[in-house]
Amino acid sequence: MKKILAVCAAAFIMMAAPKLLSAQSKPVLNHIAVYVKDLKVSTAFYSDVIGLDTIPEPFHDGKHTWYSVSENSHLHLIQGATEISKHDKNTHLCFSVPSVEDMIARLNKNKIPYESWTGEKMTVTTRVDGIKQLYFVDPDGYWLEINNDYPKK
Repeated sequence: MKKILAVCAAAFIMMAAPKLLSAQSKPVLNHIAVYVKDLKVSTAFYSDVIGLDTIPEPFHDGKHTWYSVSENSHLHLIQGATEISKHDKNTHLCFSVPSVEDMIARLNKNKIPYESWTGEKMTVTTRVDGIKQLYFVDPDGYWLEINNDYPKK
């Protein structure tokens, strides 16, 4: 009986080990850093408009704001950019929200123009899979996408 249990345990370990090893070796997104000109303006934008929650940052130098984006991922704002640059829409951060309509109301309240993927002002794109999305820029010209591909519970 002990030999049968040992053989079964060994077989289980041999079958499960590759899955366990591959799951442990897969990278996870830790953070995205965005270089900003005015940290106070950008912090207010990502807190009040996007709705992210700040988390403690280790530097305490007045040049960093960190946000929790998901369980293991963060957004780091770092002050120091000397100018605001124009960026291509293809390079963007995307946040999923439960309601695109609520985000539109927040953008309108804050007088932030948005557009569809094709650039139609104050318009939402609906992808072929039904996901709604809109685009706008943050105070430093970085493009953001908002969509309703919110995780289902």
